[in-house]
Amino acid sequence: MQTALNPLATPQDKLRGAQAPPRNVALDVYRGFVMLLMMAEVLRLAHVSQAFPGNGFWQFLAFHQTHAEWAGCSLHDLIQPSFSFLVGVALPYSIASRMAKGGTFGKMFAHAVWRSVLLAALGIFLRSTHSPQSNFTFEDTLTQIGLGYPFLFLLGFRPPRWQWAALGVILTGYWLAWAIYPVAGPGFDYQAVGVAADWPHHYTGFAAHWNKNANLGLAFDQWFMNLFPRVKPFVANGGGYLTLSFIPTLGTMILGLIAGRWLRTESPRIPMKRFVLAGVIGIAAGLLLHFTGICPVVKRIWTPSWTLFSGGACFLLLAGFSWVIDVKRYRKWAFPLVVIGMNSIAAYLIAHLFDRFIPDSFRIHLGPKFFEFAGAGLEPLMQGIAILLAYWLILFWMYRRKLFLRI
Repeated sequence: MQTALNPLATPQDKLRGAQAPPRNVALDVYRGFVMLLMMAEVLRLAHVSQAFPGNGFWQFLAFHQTHAEWAGCSLHDLIQPSFSFLVGVALPYSIASRMAKGGTFGKMFAHAVWRSVLLAALGIFLRSTHSPQSNFTFEDTLTQIGLGYPFLFLLGFRPPRWQWAALGVILTGYWLAWAIYPVAGPGFDYQAVGVAADWPHHYTGFAAHWNKNANLGLAFDQWFMNLFPRVKPFVANGGGYLTLSFIPTLGTMILGLIAGRWLRTESPRIPMKRFVLAGVIGIAAGLLLHFTGICPVVKRIWTPSWTLFSGGACFLLLAGFSWVIDVKRYRKWAFPLVVIGMNSIAAYLIAHLFDRFIPDSFRIHLGPKFFEFAGAGLEPLMQGIAILLAYWLILFWMYRRKLFLRI
């Protein structure tokens, strides 16, 4: 019986024999929520906020639809860690399903490597759609996941202590490498690497190891990125994003793998106490490292403290969605999110490939001022709602026809 060979097999799997494990609806809802946040960038709440200066409501919404400039966290900052975390959560289910269908380790690992290549290539492709040539960049969400996925897959076949040990080695080793790298001196030209002269987020003391575009990650990228053909030599990423962030991102995926294993092992019971405890500990550990100056919480360079902080937030979000969907059984409201969550790759592609096509179509066929019916200040929001609805209708059409993109 195949499940007997499966290191992730639960007692329920053994009773089911070769039957694939049932789908976890709470994961689809959580994934749909994350993808909705990503697609909802079309609402352009920052523009609306600018049209209503001093309005706390719009300022609050705008803040949570933008990334923190450096240290800190908004709701928007949790999109990428949640997406990465959910890759890890889904892996035990994926392995169990493939083994139930007769999959072997060799074939599954080959597929994992192929999936890694496709994710990285897709990330580069999407970042190149408006470029004169291929834009070889590796900080995109899909690319970051792709770079770490084979390692995650291998850990999926190891006992939990291996996963915890790998997490500790990754975060400690990555932190140590940055801590050893020399801090930029007082004469360092930050403007030469794209940091504004009035940048207010420079750290002093030990935390200066994590200053924008003056760190180990940029030194690596200034070598690595220029190995590829480019329109002009790579100097720095304007947002501070880095290729090496895939290493602590793997830590986020490992936390998801641990959560997914807990879910499957204790199914149908939800390990709510474990999720909440892991969430609180993760957030507290991240904040402790930040406020002691040992390692700031910075999403853009995915510091180890960010892995802990955002991972803790992901545990709490998973606990929340599991409680609503699986414990309280409130499911009807979540159908729009299920439609998105079951087709997350399609949603990602739609948001990146149709970001000009649909707005241009509205402008051409409805006129340039059609969405000003609620006032010029709310025009970006009204148009964004229409675009978001169009995105969802495409996904709903695919859902009805059981067209699900898989990599």
